[in-house]
Amino acid sequence: MKLILWFIEILSFVLTETILILNFNIMKILFFTLSVLFANIAISQTHQITKHNGEELDVNFIKVENDLVYYSFNGSAEEHKISKYAVSKITNKQSNQTQKVSDKVIVDSKSDYKFVTVLSQDKTIGLKQVASFSGVSTKTKGEPPIANQNQTAMRIKTQSASNGYPFVSIVDKGDGKYEAVAYVY
Repeated sequence: MKLILWFIEILSFVLTETILILNFNIMKILFFTLSVLFANIAISQTHQITKHNGEELDVNFIKVENDLVYYSFNGSAEEHKISKYAVSKITNKQSNQTQKVSDKVIVDSKSDYKFVTVLSQDKTIGLKQVASFSGVSTKTKGEPPIANQNQTAMRIKTQSASNGYPFVSIVDKGDGKYEAVAYVY
């Protein structure tokens, strides 16, 4: 009889230890799963960039500097950039705070030339190139070079506005020649 009680006692001890070990393993698995879940949330895209053309990008926002918006994609350390003129707003997904980046420029007629923005080539990232035209700057006798540049820019802006293009980039080709590239959202 003592032997049977002793056997039952050992059996209950072994079963108790087995259950504790199984519970410990289940706890480790549960802890690991929750850690991965929270880590994934912490490093996932934190912002949404809404472009003027309606496109939305889920990104990790970095900064706005020199008319460019810097961001990176999830899991990448590579820094990307886009023209601030192409971006309508940036929304923080966690706090739902929205930061307006730029207003949409609508150019309907030749008289809207004042709204056409002349951009350097590196500030056109994210805008769609739609037209290219070239010409010759007129040189007026006795006018300083800056006045000639202003007249050329005015002529290009008027031509862009008449076609409905809100952005233009001007490249001076030398000898008074230029090439202008028009952009839209």
